[in-house]
Amino acid sequence: MTPAPIPAGAGVTPARRAGRGEPAGAVRHTAAVSSPGSRPAARATADEALARVAGGDRDAFPALYDMLSPAVHGTALAVLRDPDHAAEVTQEVMVEIWRTASRWDARRGSARAWATTMAHRRAVDRVRSVQSQRTRDQAVLDGDRPRAFDVVAEQAESNLEAERVRHCLGGLTDTQREAVVLAYYDGRTYREVAESLEAPLPTVKSRIRDGLTRLRDCLGVAA
Repeated sequence: MTPAPIPAGAGVTPARRAGRGEPAGAVRHTAAVSSPGSRPAARATADEALARVAGGDRDAFPALYDMLSPAVHGTALAVLRDPDHAAEVTQEVMVEIWRTASRWDARRGSARAWATTMAHRRAVDRVRSVQSQRTRDQAVLDGDRPRAFDVVAEQAESNLEAERVRHCLGGLTDTQREAVVLAYYDGRTYREVAESLEAPLPTVKSRIRDGLTRLRDCLGVAA
């Protein structure tokens, strides 16, 4: 059974909820408040809500979101150590839970365990993906040039390569060039570049990615 679009009201991450006057990670349902006496009831409530979602009850998802998203976000943040990536992974996991709720098997574990396992897997995948992208991006600027044995020839080659890079940098937009230079010549992280340029992190990432793509094409470096 294909679920309808995620109900309105769901999709607020723990970090975003804090901006509305609630503490980060807060749960609005008293059944999910952590205390020694309420843990079995909280688990039962989350399990029951997930079972209802699996059965096609879209009205049960906002409550399920509030009960599971803090644990999902905490798991992602522990792996990624980056609030922005953790928030993105939280949204991805909650969407996946909405879409695949019917696959949950209560006999194999609680709703919380199922959700946090999913979050951990996605967070690890995100770490690998980010590292792989950075490695590819760095290769564009580093190149893989054979070393010349003659010092003069090596210097000439280095100067020529530097000139090519300067020429290709000149083909970028001002915003792309500024972001690329800060990231790969000044050695700053994406977040530091965003703070320096006073621009949103996703915007800065997009500028760097697009700039490196144009550099790769200009320099003739294989992706």
